[in-house]
Amino acid sequence: MSSGKVVLLTGDIETGKTSLCLDIAHAAKKRGLEVAGIASPAVFEGDIKIAIDAKDLRTGNCRRLAVLQDDIKTGLETRRWSFNLDVISWGNQILKEAIPCDLLIVDELGPLEFNRHEGWVAGFSSIESRDYQVAVVVIRPSLLKTAKQRWKIFQEIDINSPDKLSLTGENIITTLGL
Repeated sequence: MSSGKVVLLTGDIETGKTSLCLDIAHAAKKRGLEVAGIASPAVFEGDIKIAIDAKDLRTGNCRRLAVLQDDIKTGLETRRWSFNLDVISWGNQILKEAIPCDLLIVDELGPLEFNRHEGWVAGFSSIESRDYQVAVVVIRPSLLKTAKQRWKIFQEIDINSPDKLSLTGENIITTLGL
């Protein structure tokens, strides 16, 4: 395997990056590809985002990753979220065991990982192993420069681009040659 193309998927907060990751994973599985990694889908109550789940893309298992920060202190918080440390450990184990695979998805590596060295930190070593055909890594626009300095990037996909309608799992899988 070891071709290791890294694709950065970027876009503003709550623009559909995770939904696109799930669509890419679904399209890849339909083609018989081995998909592994983590997606972090939002949980909504009506129109309000109340939590974030962690989904093992190989097995489909889900666990509650974070809840809106109230008076809950878990030991890992951001301004908005309180994270479940057991689920962080679970997700990091999934990322360690994700390779080798055809398609690795890491949703997302953000300020928690790059700046605080917490969260999905095992994603860094999985990506750097290059033991996959393609890795799709969700990165916030503010961290693109940092990610590009860390990895040789094959392609960047901006979910805010004018041609957003062409951003489907099938189209992306085809474009990446998977």
